[in-house]
Amino acid sequence: MRTEVSAGTAAGVRDLRGGAAAISELRYPAGDLLVVSGLPGGGKSTLIRRAVPALDGRGAAVHRVDSQDSRERFEQRAPGLPLSLPYAVYRPFVRLAHYAALRRALRSGGSVVVHDCGQWSWVRRWLARDARRRGGGLHLVVLAVDPPTALAGQRARGRGVSPRSFARHRRAMSRLVAAVTAGSPPAGAASAVLLDREAADTLRLITFG
Repeated sequence: MRTEVSAGTAAGVRDLRGGAAAISELRYPAGDLLVVSGLPGGGKSTLIRRAVPALDGRGAAVHRVDSQDSRERFEQRAPGLPLSLPYAVYRPFVRLAHYAALRRALRSGGSVVVHDCGQWSWVRRWLARDARRRGGGLHLVVLAVDPPTALAGQRARGRGVSPRSFARHRRAMSRLVAAVTAGSPPAGAASAVLLDREAADTLRLITFG
């Protein structure tokens, strides 16, 4: 049976892994910030595109900031780039484009959903400061997907990260999942939700307002 949870008004951590609950919707206040964290290939982009509507409850745009979108836009400007150069060469430019898009989204004052691989804790600190500045909240959704599933996701999309980079992401995500599981989400986070693959597939909507 599907139920709804108002994550934006409940402090602390909700662990929905292992069939603990069947949640169809997560609701947050309009204008708040949401970080969706997980391993590369773990399903973050898929969840954001599928579950986050274009508008919040006020009719304002929900800004979805996904590094994968930044990479695709960068590669579309130079169609031969992925064939001629490895991603590691032009990755810094993709990151700059991603953070520039994030900065524009935050300056809009609207609801924002951010794709995050868990490696850069300074990004979450930046978002927490911005949430405090605007008088709203920062929330976290963690896709706690095991590494083999994430690697399978990379193969399915035909695009992966290097073993060395994936190992860094694994270590960072392990620390993040452990902290949230222990009831200690990152500083400044008003709420956190832990999902496994089954719980993520059950989730249909992530709404604001």
